[in-house]
Amino acid sequence: MYNILVCDDEKDIVEALGIYLSAEGYQVTKAYNGQEACEKLKTGDVQLVLMDIMMPVMDGITAMNEIRKMSNVPVILLTAKSEDTDKILGLSVGADDYITKPFNPVVMIARVKAQLRRYMMLGGNVPKEPEADTLTIGGVCLDDRAKKVTIDGDMVNLTKTEYAILKFLMEHPNTVYAPKDIYRAVWEDAPFGQEGTVAVHIRHLREKIEADPSEPRYIKVVWGQGYMFGKE
Repeated sequence: MYNILVCDDEKDIVEALGIYLSAEGYQVTKAYNGQEACEKLKTGDVQLVLMDIMMPVMDGITAMNEIRKMSNVPVILLTAKSEDTDKILGLSVGADDYITKPFNPVVMIARVKAQLRRYMMLGGNVPKEPEADTLTIGGVCLDDRAKKVTIDGDMVNLTKTEYAILKFLMEHPNTVYAPKDIYRAVWEDAPFGQEGTVAVHIRHLREKIEADPSEPRYIKVVWGQGYMFGKE
């Protein structure tokens, strides 16, 4: 379970954020100033911080500086519409994103999920289920111990990159990933315009695992968003 540290000197905002996040299945740790947030981050297993900028005792910018000395955990700043200078300053000292108050709960949850997903793909301190040696979805079976893939019982020969892409998508079924995110996860590098490379490898992968690559059962495209692995 992901643990999110929520910090704001307005208790009503902390409670509201806690309700929205808990409804999504997240654990919530609460703090009411920057100093308290830093102390709780030191002692707790936290995967993301939602923090206000204007707070007593220690403001969000100062706390942001302290957080970056000890952790690369994603930080989303909560800002007022009039705090444009503070938004820029917050991003320059290491914040990952910001949300303007009053915030839309749907947008807030989407931003949180995006940052957690990126943090996980970059190897952050995110709780993970133990990895299984074998992944099976529909007729596709990936044996990671033997590095073999079978389709309806028949062995298929994949390149190292095709295997890595298939494994990544099968480990996250029914989740859409943009080409740049797949590139970052598989090549372990920044994409820098290499998204077309992903499309080429996925086309070759489809030709090997799909009965009809033009009507894929497993590796599906969500137009304008990316690719996902899902059983028909």
